[in-house]
Amino acid sequence: MNYFMSFILCLCLTWTIIQAFYSISRSKVTSKKLPPGPKAFPIIGNLLELVGHKPQKSMAKLANTHGPLMTLMLGQKTTIVISSADLAKEVLQQHDQFFCNRTIPESVVAGNEHEFSLPWLPVSAKWRNLRRICKSHLFANQILDANQNLRRKKVQELLADIHNSSLNGDAVDIGKAAFKTSLNLLSNTIFSVDLADPNSATGRELSKLVHSILEVGSRPNLADYFPVLKKVDPQGIRRQMTIYFGKMIDLFSSIISQRLLQRKTLGSIKNNDMLDTLLRISEESTGEIDKTQIARLFVDLFLAGNDTTSATLEWAMAELLYNPEVLSKAKAELKQIIGKGNAMVESDIDRLPYLQAIVKETFRLHPPVPLLLPRKAGAHVEIQGFSVPKGAQVLVNIWAIGRDASIWEIPNSFEPGRFMGSEIDVKGRNFELIPFGAGRRMCPGLPLALRMLHLMLGSLIHTFDWKVEGGFKPKDIYFEEKFGLTLQKAKPLRAIPIMV
Repeated sequence: MNYFMSFILCLCLTWTIIQAFYSISRSKVTSKKLPPGPKAFPIIGNLLELVGHKPQKSMAKLANTHGPLMTLMLGQKTTIVISSADLAKEVLQQHDQFFCNRTIPESVVAGNEHEFSLPWLPVSAKWRNLRRICKSHLFANQILDANQNLRRKKVQELLADIHNSSLNGDAVDIGKAAFKTSLNLLSNTIFSVDLADPNSATGRELSKLVHSILEVGSRPNLADYFPVLKKVDPQGIRRQMTIYFGKMIDLFSSIISQRLLQRKTLGSIKNNDMLDTLLRISEESTGEIDKTQIARLFVDLFLAGNDTTSATLEWAMAELLYNPEVLSKAKAELKQIIGKGNAMVESDIDRLPYLQAIVKETFRLHPPVPLLLPRKAGAHVEIQGFSVPKGAQVLVNIWAIGRDASIWEIPNSFEPGRFMGSEIDVKGRNFELIPFGAGRRMCPGLPLALRMLHLMLGSLIHTFDWKVEGGFKPKDIYFEEKFGLTLQKAKPLRAIPIMV
């Protein structure tokens, strides 16, 4: 994201507008009791210190100077940055009732997405109802067990594609293959259809929309930092997102309408998927969820669940190729537990502690969302003697927590063995490892995401040996990050599969 020049240009064009509001805004946010932080420039605050591709690293560097509880002025927004597990626990658990709602970015205001979307809705009866439906009817273990064959089929298709590449000696773009499979795993769990099929117009459209929303939504938006610019939409982000969200909702609404027609057909076969579950709930309980809410929920699932899973799998594969001794241990465990030539299934995951440790270590070093979506203080809160004023936003830098030397021995090294015999998990109870968040805002799709990730990763390393494309050695793997809504590899991982 090279937005530095456009960022400066927009600042120059809007300087005179913002300056009129500065004195008022300054009086509202200045407090002697705020946590320490770097000196802020007039108008723009500390934004220039974060310009670039890796704001999570910039914030971590600043925290080394100013402490794990730090104040930044991002334009006209007072932002409290949390960079330690203890402080994350205090904010997300002890003070959860004061930080339970999120700051709404302008990109989500597009198409009124924030009025329907589970991640952005304020804590309310509507939000609780959607959470309950997700927990009880979509992501409960018995529900996921019932439709695991849908996902197993998609992983087998992935392995078949990679087998063809192996026969031809072709390299596989791990990220693209993971994205396609993740999209199909999700779409089959939700709709019982392939939406990443290149021969499907619907699939191509959905894939394009997902990429567009993630790309545009990850751009720094001046309107988020300077409220006076919201109506102007200087970068056109809200306008673009309104179009993309509208198309995505129309696509899902069409799929839902087709399923409703099928259900009216005498003798039609019901699908064991999320859509049928939600339609049944809609029919049995008036007002609990309707067609519009179902379509909006699917937007959440595809945007939140697809890119994060594929990005994590690519990072995991990169680390395994870079650390062949870890890969050998993982392959030995899979061979012992599953057996050579046997396909891995979801029920195997609990019997593979080293594979689980690899996934945890990948989350620690490469959290898919390095900065938790900002929480907004609903009241004045005191944290360790410092003031967090009402309306301030709180950012938890989980990327920085994963590199905290007071928690992790050799924090920058990929060492899955640190989790063997450890009770630390990713379910929001251990604040040193919270890739899915914690508290009442924790990602409800965690059970499905973990199944998909372990199944894909385990299958790839159990079925094939791998070597880096172009004769490069593992030490040549490029580990630079590209910051966005998810933490992607800046350079795609390409590797050649070899049949075991």
